[in-house]
Amino acid sequence: MRVVAKVTAVLRFLARQSLRLSVAALGFTVLAVGVVLLVTPGPGLLVIIAGLAILAHEFAWAATALDKAKRRGAQARDAAVRRAPRRTQPPPHGLD
Repeated sequence: MRVVAKVTAVLRFLARQSLRLSVAALGFTVLAVGVVLLVTPGPGLLVIIAGLAILAHEFAWAATALDKAKRRGAQARDAAVRRAPRRTQPPPHGLD
């Protein structure tokens, strides 16, 4: 009975570690694609946040980085809204 328990424990350990490794590989791949998209046309910041969200399922440091990225994203959104010109007149007929 002890051998079965040890084998079961080893199999559970391997299953947990393989899941953790898979999540890490996927998260770091998405994160790397986001970094590449920062210098090429594309939604780099959104992809970076998605990569951090994937990594945050398994790693506490990624959850902290995700919270910080969300805060900075909200600050950037607020700054863009403040700088956006406001319409004072309705658009011409047919362009709304």
